[in-house]
Amino acid sequence: MPATHDVAVKLPAVSGSSGRLVVERPTEVATERTWPGQVFADSTADYAAAMRAFAAASAAPARPPTPAPEGLPARQDRAARRVVRQQEAALRDRRRQVRAHRRQEDAAWRAVRRPQRTGPAPPPPAGPHRPRPATRAERQAAVARRRALRAARRADVERRQQEDAAWRAERQSLRERLTGLSVVTAWIAVLVITDNCTRQCLGLPLFVAGPKVTADLIVAALRALLPDDLQFLISDRGVHFTAQVFEAMAREHGFVQVVIARHRPESNGIAERFVRTLKAWLADTEWTAAGELAAPLDQFRAEYNDRPHQGLGLPGLSPNEFADRIWLF
Repeated sequence: MPATHDVAVKLPAVSGSSGRLVVERPTEVATERTWPGQVFADSTADYAAAMRAFAAASAAPARPPTPAPEGLPARQDRAARRVVRQQEAALRDRRRQVRAHRRQEDAAWRAVRRPQRTGPAPPPPAGPHRPRPATRAERQAAVARRRALRAARRADVERRQQEDAAWRAERQSLRERLTGLSVVTAWIAVLVITDNCTRQCLGLPLFVAGPKVTADLIVAALRALLPDDLQFLISDRGVHFTAQVFEAMAREHGFVQVVIARHRPESNGIAERFVRTLKAWLADTEWTAAGELAAPLDQFRAEYNDRPHQGLGLPGLSPNEFADRIWLF
């Protein structure tokens, strides 16, 4: 989920199981549709009056002529979008040119550095025409040239970093102008751990690394939260759950990993429904940093485990109560 959230902004659907972040694209707000039959929605209206209104609405042209002043904003919006797309294409072309120029600079730098990395100079050839050894002044001049080259390289790297930051800012500005919404650049990853039997939420570890979270981080969080008597663990086929470090943890703890079918999230419906409930609960919560999200997640977990659930073996019990009485079965 985004690292910051405003109540007025919908939480997007996000998937990172493939190893890359896939974010739901914002959709344009659809205008309210109207049709003649809407006159019958009022059950208290007089039937004859409603019929006359329906006949008049049906007789009206489907597409009434729109005056020019009212159509102007739509044309202006299309023209503005066309300009933004042209600017975005020009930005991509400039970026390609910059990258090609950088590759040439890198090749020239490697050519300059190659003689310095070949090791010590070979011994001088034997014979009467042996070259004179370099004087102290020549050695100092060579060292000065190498230092100047390294300083120029460092300055070039700093200049590239500034150019990259300016390019990212310009690209984000164009995207915001094109979509009319703020482009999310920082993300937080939340691992959902639920018990299929009791519906208990065992934990909601938070990772500031966002889409760059590694399998090692996932395994470290699971080691601290999974019960000792775990027999089966259901997960999707994400790269974090198919890594070797995850398989090693499964062998160490002695549980069987059950991976769901590809493109079938309903195979793990309890976890998917939990994510839907979590996002609905967080929709009315604001946070501006990762640290501010930890407390709402803890509050949600406590409330979720203590409220009644209808899908349990004993309807009306909370997950915590059901876990306490599961020995009755």
